[in-house]
Amino acid sequence: MISPDLSSATFRKSTLSGPNNDCVEVATNLPGIIAVRDSKNPSSPMLTFTPAAWSNFLTGIRNGEI
Repeated sequence: MISPDLSSATFRKSTLSGPNNDCVEVATNLPGIIAVRDSKNPSSPMLTFTPAAWSNFLTGIRNGEI
């Protein structure tokens, strides 16, 4: 599997994130990829999702399924 180029990812974290930086950051600016990383360790490996998979994940959270 070829790893996607995430060098131009622009990450953001939730405004609900606490002051200790205990949050994940999400990049949605890449075509066809949603990238997620640990805000405490931004150089750690990132997870990537398709936009559909990410949308399903968020829907599950909002509906209390996850």
